[in-house]
Amino acid sequence: MTSNDTTRDEHEYVGMWVTADGFIRQELLPDGRYDEARGDRRSAYTGRYTVTGSHLDYVDDTGFTATGDVRDGVLFHEHLVLYREGDPRARRGARP
Repeated sequence: MTSNDTTRDEHEYVGMWVTADGFIRQELLPDGRYDEARGDRRSAYTGRYTVTGSHLDYVDDTGFTATGDVRDGVLFHEHLVLYREGDPRARRGARP
């Protein structure tokens, strides 16, 4: 970490989120960044996110914006439904 970096309090949504089939994996990092993999394509999308209550606002590094909401432990990110990695609703070992 450089002197220009600031730390953030880690919120409850930090960590890996996956679709039920494991194809899409979105990691919410504690520094306000995210890294999304799709299939065998690592870092398919990267950018930053902010959390307000249970709502997430995303800004991709290309400038594309998206939103998400967490309800009952499920992340609804635009048309995606993501579960915490290890959640029984997400198939284990489904990654390509």
